Amino acid sequence: MKRIVSFVILVFLLQGCIWVNERGISNKYYNDCKEYYDGAGIYHKKCDENLLDWSNESSK
Repeated sequence: MKRIVSFVILVFLLQGCIWVNERGISNKYYNDCKEYYDGAGIYHKKCDENLLDWSNESSK
């Protein structure tokens, strides 16, 4: 019974804190990626780290 109550409390505490996005599982709803070109014209994309990133190797 103690485990069930602890689990229910944990579920209510984490409700809405974890999101699934196209890059993985994060604590933010939207990906905060910064995309820019440097002085040489090379494209860069820097994104915040997720709690769990999906592997791009499986999609190739």
